[in-house]
Amino acid sequence: MDIAMRKAALQARRTELTQHLEEVEHTLDETPTKDWEDRSSERQGDEVLEALGQAELAEVRRIDAALARISAGTYGICQTCGDDISRARLDLLPATPFCKTCAT
Repeated sequence: MDIAMRKAALQARRTELTQHLEEVEHTLDETPTKDWEDRSSERQGDEVLEALGQAELAEVRRIDAALARISAGTYGICQTCGDDISRARLDLLPATPFCKTCAT
């Protein structure tokens, strides 16, 4: 497993997420319209953006934890059982701290 490539991919994804989170925050901070009908649909959109932002923030936290494991030399090792996490699982979920068995 090439740790440098994994680290670069995680850092790139983190950058992408933080940029989008800034856009979401800017959008949510916009002054609402005075028209009630428009405000209603804007509110629905804001709720979707808030949920998306929360999901992205959680992903940033998982990425930060994975980057910390890379620095500590424990990346790719299950935090529950200590077994290696399969390469295929890390390809699919690069920030996962658990092997397939412990994740279920």
